Parts: sequence; structure tokens; C-alpha cells
Amino acid sequence: MKVSFHHALICIVLSCSIAGFGFSEEVVHVIQKGDTIYSIARSYGLSADEVLTYNKINDPSKVSVGTKIRIPGTGEKETIAPAGSLQMNNEYRVEKNDTLYSISRRYGISVADLLAMNGFSSSYVLKAGEKIRVPGSANTDTAVAAIKIDSSVKWPIKAKEIARITGKLNGVQLTGDRQESVKSLTGGIIVSAGPYRGFGRVAIVQTTAGYLYVYGGCETLSVNEGDKVAAGSELGKLGIDTKTAKSQLFFFVYKGNTPVDPAKAPRA
Repeated sequence: MKVSFHHALICIVLSCSIAGFGFSEEVVHVIQKGDTIYSIARSYGLSADEVLTYNKINDPSKVSVGTKIRIPGTGEKETIAPAGSLQMNNEYRVEKNDTLYSISRRYGISVADLLAMNGFSSSYVLKAGEKIRVPGSANTDTAVAAIKIDSSVKWPIKAKEIARITGKLNGVQLTGDRQESVKSLTGGIIVSAGPYRGFGRVAIVQTTAGYLYVYGGCETLSVNEGDKVAAGSELGKLGIDTKTAKSQLFFFVYKGNTPVDPAKAPRA
């Protein structure tokens, strides 16, 4: 079975260095004919305001073809990315009590962007069961296979199902309950915390031993970059994966750039 993961998450777990806080490579988008700040921001799962602020652009009408736009949250080294190379749209089925604001927060975009993606007016009221467009991602060759739950292994959530992720990413996919507390398995420093282009919110904990623990799929986060956490501290609340319509946590552990089996990674 194939599953979609966003390019940004791959960047997190493969490019995030032990020595620094953040990514080793930054995506730079070159403005092409027909591009707008909104279309560029949407292609990376961001809001127009985020792109404008990050690039210190006061007047978007003066941005011309050929201008290089830095994409927030992707590091320091310049890499040229072609238009529309990373982002597509997915469908999301609206649940009871969902609001435009809660959905926009889950996917790391503004309410205005979510309205524009769907052609909604500012007064639009969501209906439970309807399908709307949300930021999505291009497919990657990543396989997911269910594995038996070992009750002796401690996980960040109370896992109802566990699947091993192999391929371009190596880790586990844990199924739990929406809004369930996601807890850190170790003490450490939060080296990154925030939305990652349609993948919900991700927290990365760096331990004193040099391990990186990546917790992805949160709807909200309880921590900020630079925070110190203890084992058992809440990192955030679990969200919903749009591909499976389940509440799923994507959990990876790295030592440097080498993946570590999450089941065997050190706990507190």
C-alpha cells in the first residue's frame, strides 16, 4: 500500500542536523509568468501573509518575473524549485464541530486561503459531511505495513494500530484518537515546532545524546521552538490524516541522518 507524505516532512527528518536548529536546505521559488504570491503560497501549503512577511515584501504588485522568493520553514541553503513542484490539493470531509478556523490551523494555512481554495465567501458556514479542498501533497514511494502491537513498548500515544513505514521515510504510523495527547518519549529541547505544508503540525525533540524524535500529525502543539521538555510532557494534540480519515501520528527517530527503529529507540 502506498501513502502520501509531504516533501517538507522528508526535509525535516533527512536534513535537520544535530548541530543546528532547523533545516540544512532552503527552498527558493523563482517567480514565473502567471505566478502570484497567493498561488505560490498555496503551492507550498502556506498563507500569502506568511510568504510576504518572511520575504519582507510590502507591495506584492511590485514582485516581477524572475524574482527569487524564499519559502518559510525550509532552512538556509538555497535550492531552486520550479512552480507547482511540491503541492497538490486533497479532499477533506468536514466533521461535526469543525470550523473554517480549526481546519485552517490544522493544515497550516489562513482562513482566507482556505476560503479562496474552495471559492467560499467570508460568511460561508461549513456543513458536516461535505467535502472541501485542503492542502495536500504529491505521492512518494513510501510503503506502510501493519505490525503487531507489543504492549511492552511505550509509544507517544495509546496506539490502537501500528504500521511500519519504509522507503523514502522510515518510522511508524500510530493510530489513536483525535485530540489525544501526544507525549514526548524523552527529555530534550524542541528544535522545531510548527505546521509543515499540509502535514499538520510537527514537533521535533533533540536529546542530549544527539537523537532527533519527530512527532508529526498533530492538530495543535503545546510547545514552541527552544522549549525544554521532560519525558511524558505533552507536545500537542493528535489530528486527522486526510488520506486515511484516521487520527494518526507519524513518528520517526534519527541519529544524525541515520534512521533508528522507533520501537528500539531510547526512552526516558
